[in-house]
Amino acid sequence: MSSETDSIAAILQEAEPLQGSLLKMGFSVQIGAFSQLDNAVRLEQSLTRHGVDAYYFLHESGLYKVRFGNHEQYADARSEAERLQSQGIIGRFFIVIPEEYAAARIQRSGEGDLRAELVVTARRFLGVPYRWGGEDRNNGFDCSGLTMVSYRLNGLNLPRNSRMQYRAGRSVAKKDLQQGDLVFFATKGGKRVTHVGMYIGGGKFIHAPRTGKTVRVANLSNSFFKKTYVGGRSYL
Repeated sequence: MSSETDSIAAILQEAEPLQGSLLKMGFSVQIGAFSQLDNAVRLEQSLTRHGVDAYYFLHESGLYKVRFGNHEQYADARSEAERLQSQGIIGRFFIVIPEEYAAARIQRSGEGDLRAELVVTARRFLGVPYRWGGEDRNNGFDCSGLTMVSYRLNGLNLPRNSRMQYRAGRSVAKKDLQQGDLVFFATKGGKRVTHVGMYIGGGKFIHAPRTGKTVRVANLSNSFFKKTYVGGRSYL
């Protein structure tokens, strides 16, 4: 590891923690650049089978990529990537440093709107027929995968499943929801959280409905979502 990288890591370790209830992302590994979603899905699932917390996403370039890991030290992230590379599980890789995330950049500069960045990221997935190896593999892409990926790509370590996401957040009344907050539903009855989406303003939210459906915008005033609404959570 170069002395320049050591310096970057030292600066990042001294940075103040982000405000809110979520920890910031550390050093992650990025791999792949696929034009076909299925290729990214297969790579993500291969890593998951090897016990790696991986997730695929649609990059702003229009290509599908995969990220995994969340390490405090650059050396640890590189070591994990090199181990997987030596086993033939991954090929070339790139280390994503904490400084590159929107959350860290905005905190450092005092400029920008993290809530807006979260919504821009979630909107990137609109129309994508997600297939996700998340909370319920038989159900395809689970809703919490969309929200988790949107937060992690911006530097906030949101938990993977919807119930953990619900517990991690700070309660916010429906009338006080702001873009980037998450909205939760008990779609199978009762009060048990089974679905989540990201609020984007104007009474609307982005969510991944279920297998066979694409990521889309829905309205909180919809009769089904009014009936099943459990609450909103903020992390900022």
